Amino acid sequence: MVLVLTPGAASLSQLEQIYRDGTPVKLSDDARAPIERAAEIIFKASQGNAAVYGVNTGFGKLAKTRIAVEDTEQLQRNLILSHASGVGEPLAQNIVRLMMSLKLLSLGRGASGTKWETVDLIQEMLAKNVTPVIPGQGSVGASGDLAPLAHLAAVMIGEGEAFYQDERMSGQKALEAAGLTPIVLGPKEGLALINGTQTSTALALAALFDTWRLAKTGLVTGALSTDAAMGSYAPFREEIQTLRGHQGQIDAAQTLRDLLDGSQIRESHREDDERVQDPYCLRCQPQVMGACLDLLRQVAVTLHIEANAVTDNPLVIDEHNIISGGNFHAEPVAFAADQIALAIAEIGAIAQRRISLLVDPALSFGLPAFLTPNPGLNSGFMIAEVTSAALMSENKQKASPCSVDSTPTSANQEDHVSMACHAARRLLEMNTNLSHILGIELLSAAQGVELRGPIKTSSTLVSLLSTLRKSIPSLEEDRYMSPELVAAGQYVLGNDLLADAGQKLELTR
Repeated sequence: MVLVLTPGAASLSQLEQIYRDGTPVKLSDDARAPIERAAEIIFKASQGNAAVYGVNTGFGKLAKTRIAVEDTEQLQRNLILSHASGVGEPLAQNIVRLMMSLKLLSLGRGASGTKWETVDLIQEMLAKNVTPVIPGQGSVGASGDLAPLAHLAAVMIGEGEAFYQDERMSGQKALEAAGLTPIVLGPKEGLALINGTQTSTALALAALFDTWRLAKTGLVTGALSTDAAMGSYAPFREEIQTLRGHQGQIDAAQTLRDLLDGSQIRESHREDDERVQDPYCLRCQPQVMGACLDLLRQVAVTLHIEANAVTDNPLVIDEHNIISGGNFHAEPVAFAADQIALAIAEIGAIAQRRISLLVDPALSFGLPAFLTPNPGLNSGFMIAEVTSAALMSENKQKASPCSVDSTPTSANQEDHVSMACHAARRLLEMNTNLSHILGIELLSAAQGVELRGPIKTSSTLVSLLSTLRKSIPSLEEDRYMSPELVAAGQYVLGNDLLADAGQKLELTR
């Protein structure tokens, strides 16, 4: 199966499919004509006398240096080789494939001036599983993600490194193994390939897709914790949410009500519970989680626009206008990444407080200390809760904004930068931390609900627990816990628990 993308109109669901499934993509047939038209305009400009940035001039601070027509190809090749200066661990292959797909969308708008053969090589690399090795560090998100995108372009000219069928090798060898031929870059083509926000945007989209899944899972684990703690359902009533009016809050409360519908635990303490109000981590779930849902939906709008945008420089407006601008500046992506970081930190913070509540006999309404049937001899979830606190603290520290940390680069030509790339890259680790926090909450809340037996939670949540217990049993006595906590985190990150519960909560409305 090949996913056909229409430049300017790719959907978030298509992009998530590329990220999760590695689906190869190609541009719609009607993209070819505008791509070739722009390439012709750039070629004519390269033969003329007028200075056009990046076509017959140097780059950045060297923009005033004119380049002879016969040196055009060498100019573009040198650009790629010099800019492939990234360091650090390679980005995951699924993120690189998403990055390549975003570059196709940008070039496919017909404003960049690349030849069709250049665009087609990216499509063929995706189809034949040639994935460039892209070091994760080196971009400040200013004149595009120059270093990481140069590593992509390097493979296209037979340089650099790539994975072919998951084996790492030279870029030249990877192309040969796939039956592909390196290209010779024409006027502006190297610049078009490395200018752009595709690395930052791919990282931010990957984080958004995972954070949305984890936010939904946070509602599932929150519902379980509510029943484990015999919390009140009254704060989830629809009337409360509609009086405030925020859609995320309304959706979060509705989801919690649906997940808990039919719980025997609720009915067991409805009449004789003397508590007037629960702690905020239970009572304010709609408000906190709803705000996170709203924030992520706003981010989705920004990243959807950016994914379909033309972000290189200069841009071919028409045959008389090749204009230098600043679409490569990744400020929107940096802001979006910082917003995702806030949501990740807050989802983890409120979940961690629920874990803390469940292990504390002073707050858990009759559950044994640390959720073990025989406390004292057994420590139960004592240190699992401490681990969740450590992860929560890490995420709080990582949530500090990156977008405000500009620094001048390129001999002060690029004197304000976005820091979007590492703003987005740090979200991957934050989501891993969050998945472990929610995994610990899932195990803690499951233990708490089971300790309420023989009365049961809702049939929906009972079904989820039944699936969980096929791989991770209840904690009767202390045992070596680390592998189970890791497995729970992987289970949370790799599955859509809310969908498994038969519930839907859409990122786009």
